[in-house]
Amino acid sequence: MIHLTAIVDSGAKIGANVEVGPHTLIGGEVTIGKNTSIGANAVIESEVIIGRGNRIGHGTIIGSAPQDVRFSERIRSRVEIGNDNLIREYCTIHRGTTEGSATKIGDENFLMVGVHVGHNCNVGNNVIIANNVLLAGNVEILDQAFVGGGTTFHQNMRVGRLVMVQGSSAFGKDIPPFVIAAERNYVFGLNTVGLRRAGFSREERDEIKRAFKLIYLSGLNTRQALEKSRESEWTEAGREFFRFVSDAIAKRGICPLKRGADQAKQA
Repeated sequence: MIHLTAIVDSGAKIGANVEVGPHTLIGGEVTIGKNTSIGANAVIESEVIIGRGNRIGHGTIIGSAPQDVRFSERIRSRVEIGNDNLIREYCTIHRGTTEGSATKIGDENFLMVGVHVGHNCNVGNNVIIANNVLLAGNVEILDQAFVGGGTTFHQNMRVGRLVMVQGSSAFGKDIPPFVIAAERNYVFGLNTVGLRRAGFSREERDEIKRAFKLIYLSGLNTRQALEKSRESEWTEAGREFFRFVSDAIAKRGICPLKRGADQAKQA
């Protein structure tokens, strides 16, 4: 299952039924779980742990040094990839930038052609990242998010669960869960279709809508809206939304709402 032209270091740990394509290089500190396939001309180096059932496309580079001018090659860091991910051609996934740190990708994610995952990023589960998306260092994307192609993310920001991001956008502020985000640092409303598809009940969707309106449409600033939220009882869906916003305002802040004429009528 390993092509004759592939170079696999004797120290690498390769599971059962692993396929390795032509001219691929695998270093001695690499662990690859069973039933994983790796295309041609890929490079997997340094300490990389890859789970089972992954499909890794041609020309993908995993575990190379981070793009950090302060990084020293003496630093030992790693990449951790879970199970059943589809990582298409020419993706780049860099290892952590500080001693003992890791860049992490969870389970059942789909990274399309040319995605860059910078050092110390954390991608959750069931995330779809379309072609040529760029994640700077320490970006976190939570479960079930969808990111449109060509989008860029500033370092140290977070993307909430079930967020839908329009392609060719750019973000430097955190994007709260359950919303649609687009352009440059704007939220446009709730991802209602995504919430239904994810199995959220009508009651849960109504509560998320109520939480969204309190943060974005109440006329209060974010801190005042969070204080107001403590006067009511919320289920976990509402608490998740407010918890994310509370964490964000202590750091980068959240993307503001951009309202057009149609949205104003619906509010």
